[in-house]
Amino acid sequence: MNLSNSYIAILAEFNPLEPVIPVPVFTFSVGPWHIVVSNHMFVVAVAMVLLLIVIPFAARRKSLIPKGIQNLVESICVFLREELARPILKDHTDQYIGFIWTVFFFILSLNLLGMIPSEKILFLLTRKESHFGGPATANIWITGAMAVVVFVMSNISGIREQGLRRYLTNIAPPVPWWIMPFIYFIELITLFVRPFTLAIRLFANIIAGHIVIGTFIGLIMVFKSYIAATPSVLSAATLSILELLVAFVQAYIFTILSTLYISFSISPEH
Repeated sequence: MNLSNSYIAILAEFNPLEPVIPVPVFTFSVGPWHIVVSNHMFVVAVAMVLLLIVIPFAARRKSLIPKGIQNLVESICVFLREELARPILKDHTDQYIGFIWTVFFFILSLNLLGMIPSEKILFLLTRKESHFGGPATANIWITGAMAVVVFVMSNISGIREQGLRRYLTNIAPPVPWWIMPFIYFIELITLFVRPFTLAIRLFANIIAGHIVIGTFIGLIMVFKSYIAATPSVLSAATLSILELLVAFVQAYIFTILSTLYISFSISPEH
């Protein structure tokens, strides 16, 4: 009975959502406003700083045969421009490639930083509980904000290329007049659904991976035996490698969908 109660107590304390829950890390004031910075907001700031350092550093090292970080960044940029953007945007590629590169590297940085157990590393170093880290793309508010940026960018691009009146007219494809109101309504709904699909797809894939890994690690706490710990650790390690692939794939999917949405907006014949 006591053993059963202890298992129940452990299960009650175990929360597989803990790695993905936003936690306030510090607060600062700007005039009368008090701004609370969560661990996910902190990771976003770290990703921004890293990109502002790494990308210019890689870009300024001009050499005939690129090496190291320059070779990696240049290869990714060329691939995104020639294999992803140009077949979709065609003559408009150079106009929007900067935005496309930014979207990809920013999401990839957030995904990779989310895989680093910085809270646990800081705890081992300081012996104090820390929340400086976590998967920012497992936060629907952050993925939603990025989806809104893509939504605004795509619509502004469409209006700039076609003009407001023509853009609104071309939301629906040419169809018989009697069915136009229905098709226009459907296309209008589709236009506003796109950012939701972008945000939820990225959020769901990242949060699912972290929850599953957290569950396997939690099994060690529940059973407290080497028999349970061995498969749990092996499963968590395998899933972590898979999550590394997911980090790149989800950044690529978000980027290609963003490119498609821009193409739909700037092309009257979409």
